[in-house]
Amino acid sequence: MENLSDKPQNKTISNNMEHVKCLIIGSGPAGFTAAIYAARANLSPVLYEGLQPGGQLTTTTEVENFPGYPEGVTGPAMMEDLKNQAARFGASVRFGYATQVDFSSKPHKVLIDGEKWIEADAVIIATGATAKYLGLPSEEKFKGFGVSACATCDGFFYKGKVVAVVGGGDTACEEATYLAGLCKKVYLIVRKNFLRASKAMQHRATNTANIEVLFEHATKEITGNDMGVTGVTLVNAKGEEVKLDIDGFFVAIGHQPNSDIFKPFIKMDETGYILTEAGSTKTNVPGVFACGDVQDKIYRQAITAAGTGCMAALDAEKYLATLH
Repeated sequence: MENLSDKPQNKTISNNMEHVKCLIIGSGPAGFTAAIYAARANLSPVLYEGLQPGGQLTTTTEVENFPGYPEGVTGPAMMEDLKNQAARFGASVRFGYATQVDFSSKPHKVLIDGEKWIEADAVIIATGATAKYLGLPSEEKFKGFGVSACATCDGFFYKGKVVAVVGGGDTACEEATYLAGLCKKVYLIVRKNFLRASKAMQHRATNTANIEVLFEHATKEITGNDMGVTGVTLVNAKGEEVKLDIDGFFVAIGHQPNSDIFKPFIKMDETGYILTEAGSTKTNVPGVFACGDVQDKIYRQAITAAGTGCMAALDAEKYLATLH
């Protein structure tokens, strides 16, 4: 592979336009890993952190399943480690978020904060996904302190305890079944009088001894104290309040990929997840790559996001080598 250091470096064209070789949109494990690899490949990457610097992990108090942290680490601390590692190799990490893109011609153009255009030879999209929540004030209050949107991430902390899962689709049934292997009791709270999940997932959930399905129940309020969640108040079909003593509350009503601004140019599935070529992070637009939860609706783990961030940087490096 030719020496990329011989290629044009990033340069400011005007106050409102800057040209960069490799632009990374979004932080989190995917974005920061992409920045680490891109910086070490001398691509002079510029990374804009987005509306939630550090991504979803910054809402997680304790991370125990990411390799390299035998004692565990908080989500914000781990993101700071990744950020510092990217900066150490020369990545330019900046505040700001992408508000518009134009991938109709090369170089690709991305508008930052609605005021500054960045021209980029290669773009790595790492904008992640946002977990859908019920929108309750009490839910927001206990987020990260008993309220979670990821059973695989946080289920271990509730070993032998009582938890509730809200949702009626495949994700809810899958999370309830996973938690049932750890917890003493799992309540599956379903707003409708049926499950939307596939027959196989319904069968698994309804035939697991320590899962109790509560049909036609809506969540009114999550209760707790300084230590975290202690209960939940539901309302049944008759309008009666039902109070449950629980230690954890898991929201499993889906995720929304942060991909709206790319829709005019990038192919996606029906729910907005970016489609990439099998075995790569390439999108339908040459020079634009996608990694992390914005293109992964199956695993949605920090370690898998980091892996695809690595892939995106390597794919971008190969692509840039063909331009000159």
